[in-house]
Amino acid sequence: MHLLNVHSNFSLLQGTISVEGLIQYAKSKNLKSLVLSDTNGMYGLVKFAKLAKEENIKPIFGTVITELKNREVSVLLLAKNNSGYATLCRIITSRKLDENFSIEKLLSVYLPDLFVIVSSLELLKKIPVFDNIYIELISTQSTKKKARELYEYAIQNSIRFVASQPVFFLKEEDYIIHKTLRAIGLRKTISNLDESDLVNPEYYFPEDKKFVKKWASIPEALQNAEFIHENCNVDLKIGEYKFPQFPVEGNDTALSMLHSLAFEGLKQRYKKINKRIIERLQYELDIISKLNFVDYFLVVWDIVSEAKKRGMMMIGRGSAANSLVSYCLGFTEVDPIKYDLYFERFLNLGRTSPPDVDLDFSWKERDEIIKYVFEKYGYERVAMISTTVTFRARSAFREVAKAFGIPDREVSKYSKYIPWTNAVNLPNLNKLYPESKHLNLNPEPWKTIVGIAARIANFPRFSGIHPGGIVIAPGRITNYTALEYAKNKGLGLIVTQPDMYSIEDLGLVKIDLLSQRSLGVLRDSLKLIQ
Repeated sequence: MHLLNVHSNFSLLQGTISVEGLIQYAKSKNLKSLVLSDTNGMYGLVKFAKLAKEENIKPIFGTVITELKNREVSVLLLAKNNSGYATLCRIITSRKLDENFSIEKLLSVYLPDLFVIVSSLELLKKIPVFDNIYIELISTQSTKKKARELYEYAIQNSIRFVASQPVFFLKEEDYIIHKTLRAIGLRKTISNLDESDLVNPEYYFPEDKKFVKKWASIPEALQNAEFIHENCNVDLKIGEYKFPQFPVEGNDTALSMLHSLAFEGLKQRYKKINKRIIERLQYELDIISKLNFVDYFLVVWDIVSEAKKRGMMMIGRGSAANSLVSYCLGFTEVDPIKYDLYFERFLNLGRTSPPDVDLDFSWKERDEIIKYVFEKYGYERVAMISTTVTFRARSAFREVAKAFGIPDREVSKYSKYIPWTNAVNLPNLNKLYPESKHLNLNPEPWKTIVGIAARIANFPRFSGIHPGGIVIAPGRITNYTALEYAKNKGLGLIVTQPDMYSIEDLGLVKIDLLSQRSLGVLRDSLKLIQ
């Protein structure tokens, strides 16, 4: 069975399948390959790739792109190769950022590194039919008539077609989870949902034999699905770092520039330089070079230097203070020689993750230095990092109860006694937490509400923005990830769709430019004293 249109719970407040659950289901069915095609996004693709690789399942990367003004018009796009993956990222970014985005305009040009799968007859009649375009045939009770029309159109116009089954939930009985999520997302109650708000109730994982039998009269539809699966081969190179390259002038190399800056800083930091200090600096530089972190240190140095030129109040903190190189480059103000600090706590040859230098700026000046990074390294290469806000016990309980039409005042009588814990604990609150032992959530509708709330534990609720994480890519950032506006679009901040953990798995390196109110207070106090 080769399914092409599978959605996880990262199809925000639509799909009901966690990425972990999807991979485990595929493993239980001995599936050799699996598609993930969330709506207008790639939020879960990196996590999907990582987990699929661990289970020896071939991951296939896709997305369903919907029209801006009419979500009923959509197209399924699947990446054939790494170039296709980058094209997906750019298309999703355009869908999120461009107010004039149009599927018809998108498909008016040839996209050779994608499979384009169309299920709208109206759209098919408006676009040129290239050799990568397939007609999607979906055969459920409510879509048979449309599938027949599309099949006849495909035969008449010599267009290839493919058997498909959109999947938003694993089992038929999970439809109530989908309805609840849609009610939460649309701020409606379940009883007030329109048919257009929901996906087809038959969009659950079909049984292999039933799915194959359904297409017995049109075997070519299944053969084309198999062909597409075989010809989608993307390797995201999970865990391989993609460092930004620092622009070095003249005959210098990045390494020689880092050496020069470090030894120049050494002279400024120490009045007396002995053999021990020189050996320590050289040792640290050798480790940095062997771990290929040279460009990272130069980028951080550049940001710190610019901040100091502008007279900004800033300081580096964390384990970076254990490094003499950090001290000499001006990241930190703690002498690691004087206090005998252990460099290996910051970096060592056994460490697989990149260095983490946290830079604190005055809350009044942090945005200015972020703007500098965007302008210096290019808006096409830089983005803020998103965060994924998930359902916890209290939020899951409240939102599901509201979806069931329970008034806020009634919900609060119970929710105020629910601790800040994982939503999976909701059915056992009485046993686990003293403050909840008097709650009686067994009568209906509370029993059903608690059951559904526990099912959406850790599901994405919405995306936010990391307090200071910024990423600089070695080239166009949309070669690696899709972008979108942060939750408050009015601020104009653009963030990566994957969160911090997925960005790190992709190998893009995060730099933390954090905001500290206390530094602003210090700066203002010094000005007043002067």
